[in-house]
Amino acid sequence: MSSTQSAAKSRPNLQWRVVDIAVASAIGVASAFIYWVAALLYTPIGGPLEVLLPGLSGLMNGLWLFAGPLAAVIVRKPGAAVYAEVVAAVLEALVGNQWGGAETFVIGLVQGIGAELVFLFVAYRVWNVLTLTLSGIVSAVGCWGYTFLTHLQGFDMTGAYGLWYLVATVISGALVAGVLMWYLYVGIAKTGALDRFASGREVRGARA
Repeated sequence: MSSTQSAAKSRPNLQWRVVDIAVASAIGVASAFIYWVAALLYTPIGGPLEVLLPGLSGLMNGLWLFAGPLAAVIVRKPGAAVYAEVVAAVLEALVGNQWGGAETFVIGLVQGIGAELVFLFVAYRVWNVLTLTLSGIVSAVGCWGYTFLTHLQGFDMTGAYGLWYLVATVISGALVAGVLMWYLYVGIAKTGALDRFASGREVRGARA
């Protein structure tokens, strides 16, 4: 079995520790800064993408989806994805963006729940690039649905714009929140920084 083999053979410890809260919070704080920068870049980058193909601005949405999957794969406790995503959303809202505080909080909650559902489905036992990618995809679908319900009611969700926006958002969620976060996690774990977590010891082949 490889050092990154992620199908747990024993029942996982799902009880939160102080270090779990601290690291999930740190991920949320760091992600909030990136979310805020992404909000500043949304119009100058998303605008030209929309001109190129209506709905293509969804490619940027993955920049708001990664906190949940990253926290989940490192901490591996129920609610980690929701917690990190909500912390990031609240802090982004406090710093300020064009969407406002309440809306930023709600979409962060929706995205966090979407990311969490995949890990809940596998009972927090399977941790690999596939589950992380699926987590990013489900979070992306939540982002897409919420955006249509709150901002894009004038568009047909199953029309050309709706479908392209969905495809672009899912691609972004899969690549940024899924694949990229998996390799970021593995890279961090290889440094030994995560040795206090089963996720870190798993990558390094170290004993608890």
